[in-house]
Amino acid sequence: MILEVAEISIQPGSERAFEDGVRQAVPLFLRAKGCHGLSLHRVVEMPSVYRLVVKWETVDDHMIGFRNSDDFEEWRRLVSHCFDGAPKVTHTEALASYG
Repeated sequence: MILEVAEISIQPGSERAFEDGVRQAVPLFLRAKGCHGLSLHRVVEMPSVYRLVVKWETVDDHMIGFRNSDDFEEWRRLVSHCFDGAPKVTHTEALASYG
């Protein structure tokens, strides 16, 4: 399992619109090949910064399958007007899990 972690800075005052856009986009992600769920986190110390965490089967499912789809275009349409700069995206894989 691969975790996509997207750190997204939002224009101040656009937080509610961004959160609503993410909620609307959930089905777009969930129907993508290899997607096993997602969660949205807000940084407590910086309330205009979010982390979107998406579980993918493979990096290619995200970078090739989803990113080249109409659903990705719709995702961006729903939320990109809220962005304050480009999202920073990394992919991680678990090496160990405790507790």
